[in-house]
Amino acid sequence: MSRGRLSSLDLIPDEGQDDIIWAMGELNQRKRTQADILFELNDRLAVKGIEPLSKSAFNRASMRAAVAARRIAERRALFAGLAPHLTPDNVDDGNLVIGELIKTLITDMLDADASQFTPKGAMELAQAYVKAIQGQSISSDRKRKLEDDFKKKAVAAVERLSTVKGITQETREMFMRDLLGVRGDG
Repeated sequence: MSRGRLSSLDLIPDEGQDDIIWAMGELNQRKRTQADILFELNDRLAVKGIEPLSKSAFNRASMRAAVAARRIAERRALFAGLAPHLTPDNVDDGNLVIGELIKTLITDMLDADASQFTPKGAMELAQAYVKAIQGQSISSDRKRKLEDDFKKKAVAAVERLSTVKGITQETREMFMRDLLGVRGDG
């Protein structure tokens, strides 16, 4: 895929790049008009002896920035919705969700523009999916370890509880059996 011609924004010298970054930040805040930001940007560039940007070049950059910001916001919302489910207790469920997301991504990529989907890209996506599947077995092992660690700590806590006056051996064993699913002898 060729890059094509450089835009006037791409041709801004290094000493003006901080001003471009400033302008993109201003656009992302959505508090000022694009025309107002362009006017101030061109003033800042003029102080440095740099040619002003045209309205059309700035508009194209603004549109690309808006699309990128929207995609980032969508992904942030998606992962914010998933995050509560990606806990140590739900590691396997989280990996299933990630596996499904990878499959959806592959399908979306094929639907969007199959002509740009290369064999190398297909291989990379397949490897990502395999790694997600492998992660499921790793997470199962991790979940088992977390459960074992929890049981050991819970048994120790129940043992400490049994030293409290009024807690009988029978009560201690009931805690072990009902709450932890283990026998009273540890």
